[in-house]
This record gives sequence, C-alpha cells and structure tokens, in this order.
Amino acid sequence: MNFIKLAPSILSADFTRLGEQIAESERHGADWIHVDVMDGRFVPNITMGPLIVQAARRVTSLPLDVHLMIVEPERHLEAFAKAGATAISVHYEVSPNLHRTLQAIRDLGCKAGVALNPHTPAQVMVEILDMVDEIVVMTVNPGFGGQTFLASTMPKIARLKAMIRETHRSIDLIVDGGINPDTAMTVVQAGADVLVAGSAIFNEDFTIEQGIQRLKSALE
Repeated sequence: MNFIKLAPSILSADFTRLGEQIAESERHGADWIHVDVMDGRFVPNITMGPLIVQAARRVTSLPLDVHLMIVEPERHLEAFAKAGATAISVHYEVSPNLHRTLQAIRDLGCKAGVALNPHTPAQVMVEILDMVDEIVVMTVNPGFGGQTFLASTMPKIARLKAMIRETHRSIDLIVDGGINPDTAMTVVQAGADVLVAGSAIFNEDFTIEQGIQRLKSALE
C-alpha cells in the first residue's frame, strides 16, 4: 500500500489551544494540516479566514491544505496564499470559471485543488484534470464537523482514482468527512491518498497522539 497521508482538520481543534494542538499533531505524525474555511453562504456555518492560516504557519512546517467552502473563492485566493497556504481547493459547485481560478491559485505559488460535494459526479473532473494537483472528495455534506460517513460516495472515490491513474500525473486524492478508524481503511482501499480527520483526532475523550495512532493502526 502506498504511503497514506493524515491531515488533521483544525475545525475540530480546541481554538483556545490551537497553536499547541497543531504543533502536537505534527509531533505525533500528522503529514498535513487541513484548514476548513466556511462563509455561511455556500455552507451554513462560518469558520475561519486567512488570519488562522497565518497563525498556523507560524507554528508548523507542515503543508497547510486550505479548503475553501465559500462562494466567489477567486476573490480571496491571494489573501490565503500570502497567509501561508501550501494548497488551496475550491468547490466545483461554485466555480463557473474553474480553469481561470485554478490557474490563479498556481500563479500564487500554491497547489490547486477542486472539491466535490457528495452529489457531484466524478465525471465533472474530466476536462480539468490537467489543471489540478489535488481532488477533495466530500464524504459528508460540507458545513459541519463530526458528521456520519456517506458510504454512497465510495464508487466515486474509485472512479476518480482510475481517472487520475490515466493521467500519469501526481494528483492527491483526498477524502474528507466521517473519517475514523472504522472508515479509514475502506476509503484507502477505494483509492484515497490523504485522509482528512477532525473529531477522530481532536477529541475530548482521547489525546491527539492517541487519535493519530488509532487511525494509523487502522491502516496497518
């Protein structure tokens, strides 16, 4: 099995100790840090902006994977890039000029990604695969942490993996939503390269170290 990357989602972190928890995640084996940006328009919730990315960059050397769950993402790309984002993903569902937006992300020196809601078919990626560095498959409806994994998204993960292989390019297939020790191996077997996990890592019932170790053990 290829090396699978873990990306703790700080949406589930304790924001009174955010810097400490990001550093702890890195210390105990996280590969990326995932930043969920929500605007209260594309999704019901409102979360964080460039200032949080800037703060995270000060405490970790890990890649910062910024997931924009917002309308008009093109208006905010530069701010997130300047704040320290390594990669920026925008949603297919809100990007009418997707080629232009992806090129703008790359021009800012970041990796470019496209996120797909559970109902959006894999086929929409055909015309833009040459422009992306990562694809984020949402396995819950975006907007809140701690939701239940949607098993109906599994065939889409497999289809996207097959499409990526045909390009002979290095494109990270990221799965985001409901990832825990019970679902981790299933999505990896379907083709996931990166697992985004929130409450399975940041949880009052166990430590960050325990959360990461449980996920890694589930993949062995």
